[in-house]
Amino acid sequence: MKQDRSEAGAASEKALRLNRNQDLSGRENNMKTDKILSTRTHKIIYQVGDTAVKVFDKNFPKADILNEALNQARVEETGLPIPKVQGVNVTEDGNWCIISDYIEGKTLEQIMDEDPDNIEKYMREFVALQLEVHSKKMPKLNKLKDKWNGKISESKELNATTRYELHTRLSSMPKHDKVLHGDFNPSNIIVDSKGKFYILDWSHATQGNASADAATTYLLFVLKDQKLADLYLDTFCEMSDTAKQYVQRWMPITAASRLNKKLPGERELLESWLDVVEYE
Repeated sequence: MKQDRSEAGAASEKALRLNRNQDLSGRENNMKTDKILSTRTHKIIYQVGDTAVKVFDKNFPKADILNEALNQARVEETGLPIPKVQGVNVTEDGNWCIISDYIEGKTLEQIMDEDPDNIEKYMREFVALQLEVHSKKMPKLNKLKDKWNGKISESKELNATTRYELHTRLSSMPKHDKVLHGDFNPSNIIVDSKGKFYILDWSHATQGNASADAATTYLLFVLKDQKLADLYLDTFCEMSDTAKQYVQRWMPITAASRLNKKLPGERELLESWLDVVEYE
């Protein structure tokens, strides 16, 4: 993914030095960044020795960074296969960063792209991992319904009538307390050399209804590949014994939540979902 050089990149191009003389493990902190692992909006992830360091732009909200680290630490307690948080710190240039275990491997997205003949096999493994996430509980995570109600209320993209309809639908949906990833897609799954799967990026983690999480994953697939999205939804509903119509009831709500991000090229599709009651 290409992106203009951000403040995060500039802060860490030559060396990733923390704001103290030592890092959180007590080691002398003059480590060179080994390589860039991923470049995303407002953040760059570097490999530094046996750690992955996610460096945020200076204007990225500190509360969101600390919440992401807290989410990840809480999910660790469930026993799910995720990189462990090693610490949160500030680079000498003032950029906040999250330090986690580095997992060597390929993303599931890469593997799917390289081996399309086995896409159904990989999709079943992907869904099985998502169902493992949904089998866990973590009462300290924020509630999805609270998060989405807030996003709907704050949205300037929606008129009052649409907001009312979305609030009404959201309040009518069954309340669950399952762990939800919130951004579960193949690019957030690392597969190591032994075939073990690890789940990355817990910034959107909440507790709530598994079908809401499935609706979000379906939307992420639709934004890239409708055929793959349909395969995902069919596979999820089969493996979880969930009616497709039940997942579809969440789709206008998850579309409204994502609309707030104002990402290029998504608005038309997301708005088309807001007025749809049932999907085919």
